[in-house]
Amino acid sequence: MAMGKRKEHTQSPLFVVTTDLPQTPAHPFYRKLNEVLAAGDFDSLVQGLCAKFYEETMGRPSLPPGVYFRLLLLGYFEGIDSERGIAWRCADSSSLRSFLGYAIDQSTPDHSTLSRTRRLIDLQTHQDVFQWVLKLLAKQGLVDGKTAGIDSTTLEANAAMKSIVRRDTQESYDQFLTGLAKASGIETPTREDLAKIDKDRKNKASNSDWENPNDPDAKIAKMKDGTTHLAHKAEHAVDMETGAVLAVALHPADKSDHQTLIDTIVVATENLAAVRDDANTADCINPDTILDEAVADKGYHSNGTMEDLETIGTRSYIAEPDRGRRDWEGKPEAQAATYANRRRTRGNRGKRLMRQRGELIERSFAHLYETGGMRRLHLRHRDNISKRLLIHAGGFNLSLIMRQLTGLGTPRGRQGLVSSLFDLIWRLWIVVAFARTDSDSSDPRSRILARPILAV
Repeated sequence: MAMGKRKEHTQSPLFVVTTDLPQTPAHPFYRKLNEVLAAGDFDSLVQGLCAKFYEETMGRPSLPPGVYFRLLLLGYFEGIDSERGIAWRCADSSSLRSFLGYAIDQSTPDHSTLSRTRRLIDLQTHQDVFQWVLKLLAKQGLVDGKTAGIDSTTLEANAAMKSIVRRDTQESYDQFLTGLAKASGIETPTREDLAKIDKDRKNKASNSDWENPNDPDAKIAKMKDGTTHLAHKAEHAVDMETGAVLAVALHPADKSDHQTLIDTIVVATENLAAVRDDANTADCINPDTILDEAVADKGYHSNGTMEDLETIGTRSYIAEPDRGRRDWEGKPEAQAATYANRRRTRGNRGKRLMRQRGELIERSFAHLYETGGMRRLHLRHRDNISKRLLIHAGGFNLSLIMRQLTGLGTPRGRQGLVSSLFDLIWRLWIVVAFARTDSDSSDPRSRILARPILAV
């Protein structure tokens, strides 16, 4: 084969037949996804929800609500972390243009239009769209609603630690250390002096003393890798039967798990109630068993949590930390709830739910924040982040429907399928070609035959 050489730029053809344009393996996925959205009358729904945010007779041309929500869904399916990145990707891809409904000769939305539309549409409307996706899942039998697994993870905020200021004086961190150095008798402190003073201080990064002026909602927190950043806490409620995300809530990162558990359960209950109250999906879930059970790790265990769950009628399967022998004098309600939870978690069902909890909830974290691209945030303020999170989680739930219909939950899965098929065909060809050849350990062909064939 002769080596090809790069040709100099030549004049582009004046006319191009659009049907001749190359299409990626992702194109059939998005075509099927549009069919799923159309079957649920998605565009009419979001237009009705968003009509109050638009003027009828004046204003600049706007971004249609159906296109806006599809753009946010693309952030999940393509693993794009920023709105600017979403806009750039859509401008370059014919498959994504087709998904959005833009012809090849039309300009796709700019990132500023996407950001402005997000600010225009309120948080409740995004919550309504998430609930609409949950109803689609219920129609497909993918929502049970009886048992929910709860867990949380931290998301790195779009704010730097070096920008934090004192809540009382608005001093920067360096200015505060310089003041401490001068108060200790050092007139002209050096960087080494400031570092020594900072090293010996206790509670140096307290959220009660410090805040970031660019994003006051971000809190100082320790991440999973042990580093300290400004962060937010995302908490999921996941259906333990199907893996569907029943609720996603954004909490301050300095709130402990047992302080936010009930709030997340309330949100999940409201979402399931919306499914129950819809005439089209009322028969898809059992209204008498909505969130009867909650499963969580030991970070959620506390006397208050046990009593609160008992009060709202939710059976708990929450791992109990080893606290040694406890004094229950004057706490009969907490004792009864804790002992009941202990019996349930030690039973066969409790052990099975604990194993499933780690699998299903961590899967939703991996898809939304690792491959989905939202572990590092590019938005500020809790409402803005919550809007993106809700549609991101809606994309995760839509992927469950797509996996049921097509066997693939993301367009990247189809790309991997193509490579797996090619690898399988190549290995089968090797087997056929050398089927009648003696397998000699010194023959390199025997090592090829010994390699396992990938299952598709």
